[in-house]
Amino acid sequence: MPTDSAKSLKTPLPMAFLLFKGTKLLDFAGPLQVFNDAKLPDGTPAYDVHLLSDMGGLLSTDTVCRIETKAVAECQVANWDTVLVSGGNSAYEAMQSDILCSYINTSAASCRRLGSICLGAFVLAACGRLSGRRATTHWDGVAKLSADYSDICVQDDAIFVEDNGIWTSAGVTAGIDMAIEMVRRDLGTAEAVRIAKSLLLPMLRSGGQRQFSRVLAAQTASSSHRFSELVEFIASNLKDHISVAKMAAKAGMSERNFSRKFVVEIGVSPAQFVEKLRVEHAAAMLHQNEISLATVRAEAGFTNDENMRRAFQRQLSVSPSAYASQFAALDLESAL
Repeated sequence: MPTDSAKSLKTPLPMAFLLFKGTKLLDFAGPLQVFNDAKLPDGTPAYDVHLLSDMGGLLSTDTVCRIETKAVAECQVANWDTVLVSGGNSAYEAMQSDILCSYINTSAASCRRLGSICLGAFVLAACGRLSGRRATTHWDGVAKLSADYSDICVQDDAIFVEDNGIWTSAGVTAGIDMAIEMVRRDLGTAEAVRIAKSLLLPMLRSGGQRQFSRVLAAQTASSSHRFSELVEFIASNLKDHISVAKMAAKAGMSERNFSRKFVVEIGVSPAQFVEKLRVEHAAAMLHQNEISLATVRAEAGFTNDENMRRAFQRQLSVSPSAYASQFAALDLESAL
């Protein structure tokens, strides 16, 4: 497969989204917006995007919206720099399409980049494009992808994965993260940061796809919702000292019984959960470069700098200053 460099290619870069009946609208609409907004230094569009399907015509999505597409038979595969397969639950049906599979396999020989969004990874897998490679998909599909295709090294917590020119992304909005990274490699960090800011998105998402809001994850961890109000209380009072005794009292339980029940329902100890929320809150604040580390530490409820540093190392494997510097560097480059 051609290398991932756009320097010698004609511009705007031609790219195709392969869609199918019932495709999830946001799976392709999010990345489509990113590529649509990307600009060359002279202000002209950086990408020429086309929407394709096996038979062409008006295609239904998983919403009330229908999308006009071109038939793959009308489009020469040699035209494409990048080919991306959309996702959604209907990908399981689309992976049976001989027309799509043939087009994907032929495209793979000439396009610079081949990729998928969400469950579109199953379409690539059915075509044999992920064999022997690292890949990811929506968290709800990683176990099935791993079980059905033992020759794929499934990365179950990745936002997106690139392996020698073939890209796969996790569920839904992760396709936007992947698209921004593609723009960064094609056009540079400054343009990628500009697009991310215009869409009110982080340039780099901290953590993996398991890190969808700790609060939401905790509140949906069990059917009893026993600790829903407590979780909201913790999230709203991170600046304060939150002891196990205080949490147990809030839950109306003895400390021992509370700690045991909390681990069963939430999956971590009360102290570990508070730390996770503090780090998540601090990390979000560090995206705003004008905020000092001291302010972040106080707002997130860390008692001192060393306490915050150790928590960041445990949760994100990076120091707060190093985490902050990557975003400061990106903003600096975007301003040049």
